[in-house]
Amino acid sequence: MSAEIICVGTELLLGDILNSNARFLAGELASLGIPHYFQTVVGDNPQRIQQVLQVARDRGSQLLIFTGGLGPTPDDLTHETLAQFFGVSLVEKPEILEDIAAKYAARGRKMASSNRKQASIPDGADILPNRAGTAPGIIWQPEPGLTLLTFPGVPGEMHRMWQETAVPYLKGRGWGREIIYSRVLKFWGISESELAEKVSHFFEQSHPTVAPYASNGEVKLRLSARARSPQEAQTAIAPVIEQIKAIAGSDCFGSDEDTLASVVGRLLLESGQTIAVAESCTGGGLGQLITAVAGSSSYFMGGVISYDNQVKIALLGVDPAVLEREGAVSATVAEQMARGVRDRLGTDWGVSITGIAGPGGGSEAKPVGLVYIGLAGSDGSADSFKYQFGALRDRDLIRHFSACCALDRLRRKLLR
Repeated sequence: MSAEIICVGTELLLGDILNSNARFLAGELASLGIPHYFQTVVGDNPQRIQQVLQVARDRGSQLLIFTGGLGPTPDDLTHETLAQFFGVSLVEKPEILEDIAAKYAARGRKMASSNRKQASIPDGADILPNRAGTAPGIIWQPEPGLTLLTFPGVPGEMHRMWQETAVPYLKGRGWGREIIYSRVLKFWGISESELAEKVSHFFEQSHPTVAPYASNGEVKLRLSARARSPQEAQTAIAPVIEQIKAIAGSDCFGSDEDTLASVVGRLLLESGQTIAVAESCTGGGLGQLITAVAGSSSYFMGGVISYDNQVKIALLGVDPAVLEREGAVSATVAEQMARGVRDRLGTDWGVSITGIAGPGGGSEAKPVGLVYIGLAGSDGSADSFKYQFGALRDRDLIRHFSACCALDRLRRKLLR
């Protein structure tokens, strides 16, 4: 048995609204162990909605979940279109009409005449109640082997209707006897293609499945198993996770909800060490990532945003002669910035970033995207690392990659 998600709304096609409903439903279907292979977004057009419905039925999807198009306006046509497709009439339900009127009365308002439209559903369909809004959905089996669920497009209303009515209904009819359980391994410092070459043999297995994907510099491997319980799925996934970690080594920085900043924070807490940062091109972005982690005040002492050279000299002790000779974007300045912030804030580690985020300011010798990261430890040592992010061609991405690479460099040092 497989499900299909169909989201109705021209505003989704125009990009005016983020389609969070599809993501929510996909996760819910996975938690119920219900496979779904297709998602469709279609505008508020009866002919195109019917075309989508025909395609879904022809490819054998047995559970069709619609969101959107249940409002009181003329372009809200989902129930009307479904009725036309299956050759039945719309029937006005007095209980729906009474519910809508009561909700308006509770707000001290009179129901608009246009809301009457929401009380009509296809003949033979059951009501999927909406306790939070005025647009009820339906549960309908218009023909053998095909079930339709409809929800309003408002996420809060749809979430509640799904949990309160749809999930018990599906479970009561044999759906959801298994779960699809997933874990995500996260990697930094290795490309998706490089990682894929190392672990390609796992992609061929069917249980658990392993699939790669990348996002903002992170490479991820999703491991999924179908089972009757999370414990059974974890048992299937655990040995594969350990094998992949052994192959990837320190390139694997965490899993699931881990971030580079949270992992670095955990390592600092475990070792009882502290950190301070000195930032130029990232303008506080590194500090923001670190302090986004709850409890970071235990190990993060503060930072200096040193855009101007005089700030680097006065607050971080960078040598003016080095700035004159090598420029602010250089290995030596990155090391001196890291040492300076470590010494002045009295921490175990100092991390610095200096670079050219663009779009201007670059030269042939120092192009946009050139970044140096400095790392100074409590033993007095300091290292610098050179990166070239020019291929990203985006100021925000260059800044983000710079901050993440700085965290990754510190993470690897802490692991030694």
